[in-house]
Amino acid sequence: MAAGQRSNRKLINSPGLEQFKYETARELGINYQPGMYMGDVPSRQNGSIGGNMVKKMIASYEQSLASNTTTR
Repeated sequence: MAAGQRSNRKLINSPGLEQFKYETARELGINYQPGMYMGDVPSRQNGSIGGNMVKKMIASYEQSLASNTTTR
């Protein structure tokens, strides 16, 4: 890594986004708690949390677009 570069830094620091992550993990049956060590969880499981979060956000955005176009 080049000098001055950092990795694994949060771009958005939002308590709501953290809560969304825990809710999504719970829906997938993954026990994910704040401050809990997750080093023994396979990256595939952790990736599924993020992937499902993105799916939900896209669905929510599409739903808001659909409701906005019907009200015009």
